[in-house]
Amino acid sequence: MDNKTENLLSVPQGEFELKRLPKRSLELLRAWDAADEYLLNTLAEDIKPTNDARILILNDSFGALAIALSDFKPDAVSDSYLSQQATRLNLKANNLAEDSVRLINSLEGLEGSYDYVLIKATKTLALLEDQLIRLHSHLHASTHIILGGMIKTLPAAIWKLLERLVGMTTTSLARKKARLIFATPDPDLIVPVSPYPVYYQLEGSRLLICNHANVFSRESLDIGTRFFLQHLPQHHGKVDIVDLGCGNGLLGLIAAERNPEARVHFVDESFMAVASAKENFSRAFGVEREAVFTVGNGLDGFEVASVDLILCNPPFHQQNTLGDQIATSMIKASRRVLKKRGELWIVGNRHLNYHINLKQLFGNCTTVETNNKFVILKAAVKDI
Repeated sequence: MDNKTENLLSVPQGEFELKRLPKRSLELLRAWDAADEYLLNTLAEDIKPTNDARILILNDSFGALAIALSDFKPDAVSDSYLSQQATRLNLKANNLAEDSVRLINSLEGLEGSYDYVLIKATKTLALLEDQLIRLHSHLHASTHIILGGMIKTLPAAIWKLLERLVGMTTTSLARKKARLIFATPDPDLIVPVSPYPVYYQLEGSRLLICNHANVFSRESLDIGTRFFLQHLPQHHGKVDIVDLGCGNGLLGLIAAERNPEARVHFVDESFMAVASAKENFSRAFGVEREAVFTVGNGLDGFEVASVDLILCNPPFHQQNTLGDQIATSMIKASRRVLKKRGELWIVGNRHLNYHINLKQLFGNCTTVETNNKFVILKAAVKDI
């Protein structure tokens, strides 16, 4: 099977060439799954929406749903910059106009009501909860709501959320290890105000930490970050520090406290993460201290040899897919943007073996600190 065939989604709506982001030289995963196929087949064969139907898509991984349904000019909501960028690139690859899909980030408001809402199951149930609450006022009595996912990504809590925040549910038969859940809007349902963002007080400080629904460890300080915070480096002078994959921005926030002349950059591909980091930094420093906040693909946009220090607690999953590809791409990008003698500091579970990539790319790796679960490593750009 050639690579183009592996990238070709064939559904009743047509054939579409789709690719994932970030790009890898040897990509082993497709840009869609059996749940995407199931949703699209069900729409075309059983539901058959009219040409003027308003369609909303939530959590489309790389644009498979939006592109297949581009004739309807759907709205597509995502918290992922990579998802939105992949949708743009895949639209172009299939000779479809970029305005065929209206891309909306997770913090933007919706407009009007929808006839069909297609939802891909999320790894974070809090994100789905927040989305369903935001969605409530944009439904009408006849709105078709279909949530699709691989069976392994559909815990019972998803049914409970749909029934609590939308209405009664029914379930499809399994197909290729995928399943669909159909929800019927209940006009008498009283939907609560969203509990997000949530806040907690950072232990050992007066800082109140904001966490939007899709932020990792939003209820409390995660143990990997806690360990890292105890060993953050201090630099003198006007250095540039990047909190890469910043989440709620705690690493960059505390680094800013310990490095008072530094300019700190907060970078994440999650819109909710960067919004959380921005609020946390603003609450801690007010208007007196400037920082840079970027929703994007890692260190894209940073100049070569422009940064003194990068701090990173990398994710080990992309949506529902586990793997070290995100961490590997972060390490490669860090090597490109660090100045001579600049350093990358990274924390991770001991079994993840980040030291191998660090030694390959930097030619060196030092253990800063370790405990029974985590290790903090650093690698420096040496003089040539």
